[in-house]
Amino acid sequence: MSNTFQLSFEQDPNFNYSPESIEDLSEYEKYELSFHPERPKYLDYLSIFENVNSCFETDKFGNCLIQTHRAELFGIPVMLVGQQSGPSSNYKNMRKAMMDPDQIQKWNHGMPVPISYERAVKAIYLAEEENRILLIFIDTPGADPTERSEANGIAWRIGDAIHALADVKVPTISIIINRACSGGAIALTGTDVTLALEHSTYLVITPEACSSILFHTRSRANEAAEISQITAREGLTHGIVDELIPEPNGPAHRNRSETFESVKDALKKYVSQFSDFNSNAVYKNRIERWNKMGHWNEIEPRELESFHRPVSRIPKPKSNGYIKRHQKCYDENGKHFYDPVSFSELEKENFVCEKCGHRYVRPSAWDYIQWLVDENSFTEHEATKFIADKDILGFPGYIEKLK
Repeated sequence: MSNTFQLSFEQDPNFNYSPESIEDLSEYEKYELSFHPERPKYLDYLSIFENVNSCFETDKFGNCLIQTHRAELFGIPVMLVGQQSGPSSNYKNMRKAMMDPDQIQKWNHGMPVPISYERAVKAIYLAEEENRILLIFIDTPGADPTERSEANGIAWRIGDAIHALADVKVPTISIIINRACSGGAIALTGTDVTLALEHSTYLVITPEACSSILFHTRSRANEAAEISQITAREGLTHGIVDELIPEPNGPAHRNRSETFESVKDALKKYVSQFSDFNSNAVYKNRIERWNKMGHWNEIEPRELESFHRPVSRIPKPKSNGYIKRHQKCYDENGKHFYDPVSFSELEKENFVCEKCGHRYVRPSAWDYIQWLVDENSFTEHEATKFIADKDILGFPGYIEKLK
């Protein structure tokens, strides 16, 4: 068996890795190229730094999926946070590891879990404490979507990471080295500068998942990729990527050493620029940067009132404390129940029927606010309360794209 891996288009004798050949690939093929198994991973890029030392290392599940290191670059102290999407970029070693069920579980298909982002947040604040420029390497198919991660607060951990990057008082730079998918990537790309390797991809959702939502099948992933504008070059056009890092003489998996030098040169430019930073200026520039990215509307006080009108989905019980049972309530033995349901008992069960599992209601956001915070304590900040999302149909060029 070969010790190297080839994508289907790489086996085409007419494909020669030239810029023209790569440009002629479909969007989905460019997506495949961005996570070629032999493209360098985060740990491979440690070779461009000096005095590298791991921090916050544990044996907990998921800790290897985001790794953190103190280091120096041209004598400037930096903190490294890197998504490590697999055990190796050496195909032979990776294939061997993937024959071991324990290794498969350990690497979790490259999807970070809550503890992975917890480690990242610790490193972000340690960078601030030690006055280090923060460099984040992005390479993920997305955050882990399993029930286990949901139960352990994956959404909260992603939110913590986004908040930490917005809050930290040192300069932050993210480098997309392979594919950067979904919330798993967005969690760590809210930085002062976002760089991307020339053949990387940056996407809010994978083509397969996009296809499932739009077309109710994963088989149209190629079509979904075509309409999603997922390449780093398109990200540059839209202003969500600040600079492309060249992959000299072909993709990174074929010219690793030259790619390492290319990344080092790009980082030298920004790290040197940030080496004598002022925390107040960092924060001011960060606000200006993110203000430029969004499309916002300002609404009138009358419109705001409609947003603030509480909407509850919780049914009102009758005076006896009961509500009407839903019509198709059968237990596992097929017995049909008609009697009313105790509202207090239903509330204890999160509005799920103990007989048949039917969910009577899905609480609204206002319902959760009512339960979670003190009465009348939920208010919007005066400086931002009149800012609202812009109607998507008003985005530049959107109507034309629908035609």
